[in-house]
Amino acid sequence: MDEAVYVITLIGTGLVLVAAFSSLIAFRFGAPLLLVFLLIGLAAGIDGFGIDFDNAALAYFVGSLALAIILFDSGFRTSFSAFRQAALPAISLATIGVVLTAGFVGVAAWYLTDFTWLECFLLGSIVASTDAAAVFFLLRVGNISIRERVGATLEIESGSNDPIAIFLTLTLVSVVAAGEAVDGHALARDVFFGFILQMGLGAAAGLAGGRLVVWLVEKLALDRGLMPIFVLALSMMVFAAAGAIGGSGFLAVYLAGIVAGNARLPAAPRLMRFQDGMTWLAQIIMFLVLGLFATPSQFPVIFADAFLIGLFLIFIGRPLAVALCLIPFRFARNETAFVSWVGLRGAVSILLALTPLIGGLENGRAIFNIAFLIVLTSLVVQGWTVGTVARRLGLVLPPRLGPLEKMTLELPGAKNQELITYRVIEDSPVARGEHIPRWARPSLILRGGQALSFSDVGRLLPGDYVYIVVPDRYPPLLDRLFASRAKLDPADAEFFGHFALDPAGPASALAEAYGAHLDEEEKAMSLSGLVASRLVGRPEYGDRILLGPVELIVRDTDEEGRPAALGLSLDPKSQHESAMTMLSAGGLRDRIARLLARRPKKKAKTRPAGPDGASERPAVPAAATAAEASEGPPTGT
Repeated sequence: MDEAVYVITLIGTGLVLVAAFSSLIAFRFGAPLLLVFLLIGLAAGIDGFGIDFDNAALAYFVGSLALAIILFDSGFRTSFSAFRQAALPAISLATIGVVLTAGFVGVAAWYLTDFTWLECFLLGSIVASTDAAAVFFLLRVGNISIRERVGATLEIESGSNDPIAIFLTLTLVSVVAAGEAVDGHALARDVFFGFILQMGLGAAAGLAGGRLVVWLVEKLALDRGLMPIFVLALSMMVFAAAGAIGGSGFLAVYLAGIVAGNARLPAAPRLMRFQDGMTWLAQIIMFLVLGLFATPSQFPVIFADAFLIGLFLIFIGRPLAVALCLIPFRFARNETAFVSWVGLRGAVSILLALTPLIGGLENGRAIFNIAFLIVLTSLVVQGWTVGTVARRLGLVLPPRLGPLEKMTLELPGAKNQELITYRVIEDSPVARGEHIPRWARPSLILRGGQALSFSDVGRLLPGDYVYIVVPDRYPPLLDRLFASRAKLDPADAEFFGHFALDPAGPASALAEAYGAHLDEEEKAMSLSGLVASRLVGRPEYGDRILLGPVELIVRDTDEEGRPAALGLSLDPKSQHESAMTMLSAGGLRDRIARLLARRPKKKAKTRPAGPDGASERPAVPAAATAAEASEGPPTGT
């Protein structure tokens, strides 16, 4: 007995160490790390090194706990501003999108497999939700910088779409297991009201649980080492309590994380550092266990069907569902294509694929194997290409120079203070002599390896490291002082357009000079007002508005979210005509809409002909100057 404990511990810790070490290889070759974890589990399983693990109920239990930890941490890191910006499109994708995807995949499975209609829709429900762990990892750890609204939509969708997929899967498993004739109307009614009850109870438990976490953390003076463990245990209690009363535990723990993470807790930095490690451990354990459970020797029989269903999901089912769900929210078609592409399947789908086995369905093993191969297809095809697709679609934002490091301090009697480290960049405002506000006097300057006080250094020089302690609401103002207007590389210049425009300038100038497609009401607006009217939500750095032959680009925003600098692109097709965009359902939808709404193109006004008789280029709006055109757009804030 004692030897068995040691052997199991040795094998388990060895697998975790191998998975952690494999991250070095994955980052080196750009492989999706979660795919690597899954493959390590497969290699250690019954068809690899021979570990025989065939307990579906235990695998589901371990995976559910790991997923709850991941969802709480993802909610904890989601700001209310990002949630407000992307809540409606994300919820649309997490509800309607999941149902549509399940239906589309079910139809495809009907033509490719021997399953009944209910089993086909069960398979569709299993793979209908995107995986929170995979999406969070690729967007955050992969350093893919995209628009906040697009990134927040993907993260909130992946964190909130599990409950409806779980509900649909469990409902269909019970129906198929009953083996009786189904009354379609009664089933639809039960599904609808059961879903409302689960989501309602889960949301209520999550909001109440989040407030309880905040209240206890603020009231109890726990030891620094105990506080993160205490919060983790509370989050698991919220998850379990919501499930015990018939609600969605996954929705509850995600909402509890959002509430707690936005409460400005003094202990937030410690909690996030602890949760970061726990989330990594949860992902490793979850993917290893699910990989161990699979039996690769059974895959060849169903490989072709699973691969075709996976390709259908990636290239048709998911894009079509996303395009339909995002119609009311006016996403650009390249953004719609990217949201479609980042719909990765992962551990959630494999977890749900265990339920037919637990329910004793006749084709339970076949459904599990097909779902497993669909996940592998998604991680290989989509997970390996997210960065490439983002760049091809013109969605990767040029880097914005800001703080090198930011740390929230827990100072007695001074809540919400941050220690920020900047490196002075050549041509930044502070390097040009701009004064630092009195409320942000640097605490320390590092110059040439020597620590100096601010009063000793005089003017800041390029290369200085500046350490400043300020309240957490002020860093965006400081970012502007330390940002650089250094030379751009050609990619950044292409991204931000050919000319700089004054946001207060008239929008009518664009129509007169370049034939921009504007109605009479829009011509009377300022450029800033035009941006606000064309965008859904707050304007963001990198927003692009197609106006026929030209494109208006948000280069910068002020602290109140208004456009502070705009750019004009005279050749927008490079950002919108990529092959990936044209293949997406969103691209087809937007192209049809443009054809239906196309107006007669106005001739651009030209200047008087020169001495050689050749007419000159269209006049640049007064807001753009020759100096701005030659200088290029700013990279900083």
